[in-house]
Amino acid sequence: MKKTTLLAAALSFLLAGHAVAETVEVRMLNRGEHGSMVFEPEYVELAPGDTLQFRVGSRSHNAASIDTMAPDGATPFKGQIDEEIAVGFDKPGFYGIKCSPHLGMGMVMLVKVGEAAVPDGFVDPSLPARARKRFEEILGRAGVGGAPQ
Repeated sequence: MKKTTLLAAALSFLLAGHAVAETVEVRMLNRGEHGSMVFEPEYVELAPGDTLQFRVGSRSHNAASIDTMAPDGATPFKGQIDEEIAVGFDKPGFYGIKCSPHLGMGMVMLVKVGEAAVPDGFVDPSLPARARKRFEEILGRAGVGGAPQ
């Protein structure tokens, strides 16, 4: 019994301060709280090491990083249409995510990893108008800067 108690105490001590990475589910939808062609949630805050699990809520969507809207050195990703993928985020900063076939319809989301400020000029001006507008709306609703409140 004494060995079991000591083992439990040692394990608790070792695990203290070591947060377990979390997984957050994001659904890809034809219609959601903020209109058509959306990710829900549209904005997620993660700790470094956390994972996003992209789920097919409606068919014909994918999740892909926007290379021009990610921290330097971040690993790009692109899921196939109707593919549920899990993506880990290790580099602190802001990430823009898109649905490749519906980018022109504004199907985007924003991810914040760790302690970070929105970089100046974060929203890529070469994105389609609806995607830029949706990013500005998300930034405003999230209250993280980069957009008029």
